Amino acid sequence: MKYHLFEVLGIELEYMLVDRSTGKIKPSVDELMKLKTGQLVSDVDNGAIEWSNELAAHVIELKTNGPTKDLNQLDLEFHKNILEINKLLKPKEMVLWPTASHPLMNPDLEMKLWEHSYSEVYALYNRIFDCKGHGWSNVQSMHINLPFYDDLEFEKLHAAVRLILPILPALSASSPILDGKNTGFKDARMKMYLTNQREIPEMTGKVIPEQVFTQKDYQIKIFDPINTAIAPYDKEHILEHHFLNSRGAIARFDRNAIEIRVLDLQECPLADISISCFIVEVLKDLVDEVYSSLIDQKSWHENDLFDILKTTISQAEEATVTNEKYLKVLGIDSESMQVSAIWVHLFERVGQRLDKRHQDAIGLILTNGSLSTRILEAINEDYSEATILRVYKQLENCLSTNQLFLP
Repeated sequence: MKYHLFEVLGIELEYMLVDRSTGKIKPSVDELMKLKTGQLVSDVDNGAIEWSNELAAHVIELKTNGPTKDLNQLDLEFHKNILEINKLLKPKEMVLWPTASHPLMNPDLEMKLWEHSYSEVYALYNRIFDCKGHGWSNVQSMHINLPFYDDLEFEKLHAAVRLILPILPALSASSPILDGKNTGFKDARMKMYLTNQREIPEMTGKVIPEQVFTQKDYQIKIFDPINTAIAPYDKEHILEHHFLNSRGAIARFDRNAIEIRVLDLQECPLADISISCFIVEVLKDLVDEVYSSLIDQKSWHENDLFDILKTTISQAEEATVTNEKYLKVLGIDSESMQVSAIWVHLFERVGQRLDKRHQDAIGLILTNGSLSTRILEAINEDYSEATILRVYKQLENCLSTNQLFLP
């Protein structure tokens, strides 16, 4: 079934399984699936929410079971499933952890691929890219799926999504620590995203999608080069171009949706869904040409947008945009502006359209900084294993109580 712009939404959230006492990752999603269903499966239909395995055997994805219209209660549905999973895991001394990366994981020693259904695809990815590194094995993200009905709606939505992608890490960065050290990047997950697939650069491009606004052009300029580049590696033709396209937002013409992928996972579903709803409201204004015309929005080359994205990957909300034209297309008349202030400006425009709980959550993020900023504040320059584990146990508690984290 096809939907019109913003009629429905699809959300995917990825979580890691860890040992309850040590915090070490546990590659045991298959065991969780058995605990739930009594058999080894890769997907569980659990009413409003579906559970699925991921490439790494310690990562489980929770997603809306099909498109949904009810955004105000959605975080509660996710939270209900998180509580159920933690209850199933408790006798096995395991628990779910949030955020986009495990701060202490050693991927060379601890990475384990999912070895069951669909495993031939993951095995091929592993042969091509060697999925042991952090960028493959130690990443959890949120994906937002937004529908479009036809080429006309795709054009408007793709133009708006491309425009907003560079500043999204300022809201969502949650991966500042790898190998027990401050990476120097608020969004280390996205830093790795830039180079993960360097063997086949056609797959990621510049992360910001090219200026393509019809299905035909998308096929010619994005899918065809991907298919050509992957052909020497994929002799059995088991990979599919929708799956291979790794830009920060990808067009899913198989289900008439654009999937936004640059968002780090937060500490609880309330934070994730609040960010999603905020983004949707800003996109509505862009699609309605409230701040700038469709022609202006389409005029942006991916290189110029990528330059902004690199700064937010590094500094999140503390990055500064010095591109006056970019600010203007968002309705801001200024030569430069910190990205935190850009989001405050946009929140002043659309915040009242959000549910009160979502307004409060966004208010907390805009006041106290991205989750990465709050994690680093809690760490307070003490990168001992004991301190890191203490802070991430607090984040574990945020997930189980569905509350945002404050240091």
